[in-house]
Formats: sequence, C-alpha cells, structure tokens
Amino acid sequence: MTDQNGQTRQAGRTCMRTLGIAAVTAAALTATVTPSVAAPAPAQAPRAAATAVTEAAAADVDYDTWQRDCRAVMDTALPYLKERIADSAPGEKQAIVLDIDNTSLETDFGFSYPQPANRPVLEAAQYAQEHGVALFFVTARPGIIEAPTEWNLAHAGYESSGLRVRGFLDLFKGVAEYKTEQRAEIESRGYTIIANIGNSTTDLSGGHAEKTFKLPDYGGQLS
Repeated sequence: MTDQNGQTRQAGRTCMRTLGIAAVTAAALTATVTPSVAAPAPAQAPRAAATAVTEAAAADVDYDTWQRDCRAVMDTALPYLKERIADSAPGEKQAIVLDIDNTSLETDFGFSYPQPANRPVLEAAQYAQEHGVALFFVTARPGIIEAPTEWNLAHAGYESSGLRVRGFLDLFKGVAEYKTEQRAEIESRGYTIIANIGNSTTDLSGGHAEKTFKLPDYGGQLS
C-alpha cells in the first residue's frame, strides 16, 4: 500500500498533470475554433508550463529504460492474454481494465496533446480487442477532461468500451477504493475481467480481476 506521503505526492502530480492536460486542450480547441487569430503566443504559454511540470516529474527516469521495462511486463501479459482468450467459455464476456497515465498513454515524458500510446500496452490491447475483448479504462482523471481523454484514447488506437473518470463524489475517496468500485461495477454488467493493467498499486489492489500486470513506476516517480 502507498503510504500517506506517497498518496499526497501522487495526488499532487495528478492535479498538476490534469491542469496541464486541460490547458493544452483548451489551447488546441481555441486554435481550432478561431483559426484567424494572428498571434499564437498566448496559446503556447500553457504548453510550455505543462511541459516543465511533466518533464520534472520524470526527470530521474530514462525513456528508453521505461519502454524496455514496460515491454518486459507486456511480453509476459500477451502470452497469458492469448491463452486466456482462446480458452474463453461459451458466451463469456471478457474484458481488460487499463489505467491511462503512463500505462495506456505516455504522460510523464514530455507533454503533448494528443498524448501518444504506450506501444507495448497498445499492442496487447489491440490483440485483445481484435479478438472480441472489451477494453475499459479506469482513471483518476476528473470528469472535466473526460471528452478530450476519450478522444485521445481513440486517436492513439484504442477501441474503448467504457471510460471511467472521477465524478465529484469520487474525489473524496481513495484512488484504490474508487478504482476497485469501478471494476466491481464492470463485473456487475456480466464481464469477466481477465486482466487489470496499471503502473501503481492503487490501480491493481482490491481484486475484481483474474490477473494483474504492474508496469514500472520507479518508486512513485511515474504517477
């Protein structure tokens, strides 16, 4: 379990990342809606600020090392998924639950919108979705950025069967509690969650998944 200080640090990073996503999204939407505006400098300022925040969060983690370590985890996950999907019971509705930040999408290695897919995870997810497995995304991101997050996932190549973001009341719950409740609700709809993939213990604790796969967070450096 993450200790109280660790949860505070994680909450702070989540807040700053959310502000960064919202700022860059707003800038992108403004540029799209009003293409005749001549001076682009104001729209670039939020991007620069967000870049500084997110790059600082990952300052001690090398991108190539992170990708290699993600690949090692998913090289274990993919054979399991292939076997489990092939062994599905007649009529079984299989699902995979995925975290978003530094799991499904690259978040802390430079900032852009749309954020690129984390390739090792995307490859496994695409295999699953091509074989009829539903992909559910459960994130600690707040509902205010639900629409741009949903678009980003589709743009990155994921076919989402459902995106779960935190509503107002969810903000008063621990992340692990909130995510556990979301998986339980997915199960209540008749799905068997064959895998739960995330990079934090709060993504994976609480059960309601046959198997969990933890990507690296390097002691909380990647939220």
